[in-house]
Amino acid sequence: MSTDSYSIFSVLREALRGHTGWKPAWRDAAPKPAYDVVIVGGGGHGLATAHYLAKVHGITNVAVVEKGWIGGGNVGRNTTIVRSNYLLPGNVPFYEHSLKLWEGLEQDLNYNAMVSQRGVVNLFHSDGQRDAYARRGNAMRMNGIDADLLDVPELKRILPMLDFDNARFPIKGALRQKRGGTVRHDAVAWGYARAADGRGVDIIQNCEVTGFRIEGGRIEGVETTRGFIGAKKVGLSTAGNSSRVASMAGLRLPIESHVLQAFVSEGLKPFIDTVCTFGAGHFYISQSDKGGLVFGGDIDGYNSYAQRGALPTVEDVCEGGMALMPSIGRVRMLRSWGGIMDMSMDGSPIIDHTPVEGLYLNAGWCYGGFKATPAAGDCFAHLIARDAPHPVATAYRLDRFATGRTIDEKGMGAQPNLH
Repeated sequence: MSTDSYSIFSVLREALRGHTGWKPAWRDAAPKPAYDVVIVGGGGHGLATAHYLAKVHGITNVAVVEKGWIGGGNVGRNTTIVRSNYLLPGNVPFYEHSLKLWEGLEQDLNYNAMVSQRGVVNLFHSDGQRDAYARRGNAMRMNGIDADLLDVPELKRILPMLDFDNARFPIKGALRQKRGGTVRHDAVAWGYARAADGRGVDIIQNCEVTGFRIEGGRIEGVETTRGFIGAKKVGLSTAGNSSRVASMAGLRLPIESHVLQAFVSEGLKPFIDTVCTFGAGHFYISQSDKGGLVFGGDIDGYNSYAQRGALPTVEDVCEGGMALMPSIGRVRMLRSWGGIMDMSMDGSPIIDHTPVEGLYLNAGWCYGGFKATPAAGDCFAHLIARDAPHPVATAYRLDRFATGRTIDEKGMGAQPNLH
């Protein structure tokens, strides 16, 4: 377990010692017979939950169990974008809380997560889209969130590579959030793992949950490939596998699982210094610190638990990129990867109790899982520790689909594959 503080002095010290003194960032712990809390899922949300349980609520007898390795799931399989440019009251306070936590994350964790607030620019291509973005921007500003409506001359200044003259969908302006940007995804997992471990949390890799022990309607613990682990409380934070894991506890969730592909190109000289999204198609792009263009689009249309996608979506995403900025046409794509998205019926997440006493659920993140990582962990830890929802997550009830209190941010109705 590393308890050393990372600083310029420790880097210089280790440079003089040939970097032989660094300790592992976290222990590869073996499971104990029982814990106060077991978090199922060692992704960003699960690790963040463990960190905030220990730091904020003083609950350190915690285990995070992960069927694979830390960083092998969705937290390392996304396009790294963070933002809080939401419209509806149920989402606005939550995602702004998350962005504020991102802004202080590196100091909180003592870890370089490469938080880059380079801005997020959402293009619009029609009068109707302009009005919709103006409404969104006004909602953001009424909630104290930064938002700017940009005209074409301003866009040409900051994004000259866009096709302004011959585009099939003429660019008429954009909504920009300057505080949005990108964060290095795998560093988020490593930083939270190190911080949680430093406060006594056990991180148990290669430990797949195979069932739940429930007595009298209350959770008693989890069955795993490394034996039974007792727990007073269990939190499920398994992203695209939420339905499958919850079914072991007799729960049926309002969620479908779909693959979302992401892509990266060969390294280029500095080309685009912000995040840009295409309003006439689902395409978004930024440039990594290594120079690769990182981009993505829609989920694959079919249900799947595989961490890979199909070629028609590759073609669709690349066509969106070419329509937006034809200059990337000769750039070679290096690789792609897929994350398993837990698509809820209204496109918004769930952070709530389940009908099983002591069993809690964090799921249904659709496209918003990575950007939500700090707030999801903070709010889930609050729910587990206090048995009450965090003030910014009170709308994320599991029963909202039965009561009609849905949070349909995109107005797509009960169509998980469209959210």
